[in-house]
Amino acid sequence: MPVLDPQPKNGQKKLLLVFGGMLLVTVVIGVIASIASP
Repeated sequence: MPVLDPQPKNGQKKLLLVFGGMLLVTVVIGVIASIASP
């Protein structure tokens, strides 16, 4: 079963959204840490 379906089911789309959100939060925290550091 492929991870990225051309037409993902609803649960899979939600999982992808959660994963993308976590990745986005990690990137934002990294950028903030870079700016905050001297």
